[in-house]
Amino acid sequence: MTNNRFRYGAWRGGPDPLAPPYDVRAAVDQVGAEVLAGGSLRDALRDMLRRGPDGGRGLDELAARARRMRREALRRGNLDGAVTKARAQLDQALAAEREELAGRDGDDARFAEAMLDNLPRSTAKAVEELSGYNWASDEARQLYQQILDGLRNEVLGQRFEGLKDALQGADPRTGEAIREMLHDLNGLLDKQARGEDTEQAFRDFMAKHGEFFPENPESIDELIDALARRAAAAERLMRSLTPQQREELAGLMQQALGNADLAGEMAALSANLRTLRPDLNWDRRERMQGNGPDLGYGDAANALGELSELDDLLDQLGQEHPGATLDDIDVEAVQRQLGRAAADDVRRLQELERELRRQGWLARGDDGPTLSPKALRRLGNTALKRAFSELEAGRRGQHDVRSAGAAGEATGASRPWEFGDEQPLDVVRTVGNAVKRAPGSTVTLQVEDFEVVETENRASAAVALCVDLSVSMVLDGRWGPMKQTALALSHLVATKFPQDALQIIGFGRYAMPLTQNELAGVEPDYAKGTNLQHALRIAGRHLRKHPGAEPVVLVVTDGEPTSHLLDDGEAFFDWPPRRETIEATIAEVDEITRYGATINLFMLGDDPGLRRFIDAVARRCGGRVFTPEAEDLGRYVVSDYMRARRGRRG
Repeated sequence: MTNNRFRYGAWRGGPDPLAPPYDVRAAVDQVGAEVLAGGSLRDALRDMLRRGPDGGRGLDELAARARRMRREALRRGNLDGAVTKARAQLDQALAAEREELAGRDGDDARFAEAMLDNLPRSTAKAVEELSGYNWASDEARQLYQQILDGLRNEVLGQRFEGLKDALQGADPRTGEAIREMLHDLNGLLDKQARGEDTEQAFRDFMAKHGEFFPENPESIDELIDALARRAAAAERLMRSLTPQQREELAGLMQQALGNADLAGEMAALSANLRTLRPDLNWDRRERMQGNGPDLGYGDAANALGELSELDDLLDQLGQEHPGATLDDIDVEAVQRQLGRAAADDVRRLQELERELRRQGWLARGDDGPTLSPKALRRLGNTALKRAFSELEAGRRGQHDVRSAGAAGEATGASRPWEFGDEQPLDVVRTVGNAVKRAPGSTVTLQVEDFEVVETENRASAAVALCVDLSVSMVLDGRWGPMKQTALALSHLVATKFPQDALQIIGFGRYAMPLTQNELAGVEPDYAKGTNLQHALRIAGRHLRKHPGAEPVVLVVTDGEPTSHLLDDGEAFFDWPPRRETIEATIAEVDEITRYGATINLFMLGDDPGLRRFIDAVARRCGGRVFTPEAEDLGRYVVSDYMRARRGRRG
């Protein structure tokens, strides 16, 4: 054991096993807090993933890093470096050749000098014209050959990662192996394009030519993806040059590839890849910025490939397209561009999104993700706790009655237990009966000793909570407290008073009943109008559906009525309020009052017209008026509901 040596390094086996997982419940609470503050569910989910839960890195931070890297890539250098480098090498070769010719006598030397003096100004055409030239200088010949060999190696090395080292040697067999690989590769891609089964053909190809693909693709799709990205980058390089630069580089590449078979196979490869991956940015043009160094062909193409991949990542991280999910993000591309830590962050966010669905916190709706009933219960419980935070702790009558059967409020009396009774046991009287029956040190309970608490029947309540959804509620910061209030009351009724029937009614220009889920995601009504008349009409229908229940109507609004329904069902709007609107609203108030319900009104704001209307309605129906601050609205509404239940009809 003393001879053992241990080496330590960065973890390379996938996501960091020691990284803490995101807390799913904390993520739900984070989303819920934004919803309770007035935000929409979709925006809250998106913001949570953008900012990152629990202070972790989110999509915004990753996107910011991608944008910084894109700016750096744009300043990396000039794209026409391949042409510039070829021009410099050609000038060196011509200078060495002229120096050699100057030391020679004879017509042949003078003729050669004249030929060099009359070379075309175009680098590509000059290289082409010198293809058959008999160099007098060995140094010049080598420099000329470096132009062609260097560009050929860069072109092939840019397309095939495994060729960079192989092309450094001068073994002629390498060129033949490359041509054979390209021929087989194009045959494989032709089969794939025709829809044939290529599984075995791919395995055979990799067994034969795997040395050229050190990335070791596991499927033909992975192979095509890698090759297509590089081919598209090369195509974008050509399109990003000026017409003159493009013509120069194309001519040089034709000379560099030389062999007609090799050039033809390369052209066929580009065409096949473009057919198989048409969605890549083949035709995009980029303009590099700054005065950086001249980039060679491979560096320039790689820089454009990096820019394209960063653009795709920014689109994926933005999550702006319809139906976007985190599974759309290419984690491998994130790792290539932003590093393993960033890829691990994306994987954890993806896992969080999946866990939110798997554990039942999110459900898929027609318009995207929605909060599940489980999440709404948690959200409502949070809102209820806020509403009760300033009330007297431990108030009686708020216990869970889901298992109470027909029991109701205790009368203070008890009676002997009978089979089938669901009332709670009176423990004191039960034990007392046993002691009286058999005094002694040992107390044994028998059936006749048991007594239950006498209760009176508990009546239910029909509750209509009418909440203003007009845009003024948003502008004045009352939207969030309104949502909290409605969710808190909904949760209170569902968990503490399940025998009650609650309906939440939102009203803007029109009114509509809202479920808990609809309330969580409801957006403000930007159409002008506050149609309390329509809301009260719906409330009256709800009350009449529960004739044996105590009727409770609560109205939360920050504006006087400015809209009402006409005979044809269309909403009429005008401001200041028309007499017809006020009369139609008062008619609904009278209808509810005749039914025996009292309307309690919660007035937000201090508009004089609203105050006059609210006071008049309260006097007319015998209701009460509350003027809470927005942050106290939940406490006021919940307290009034509890008071209304205690003062209900017998």
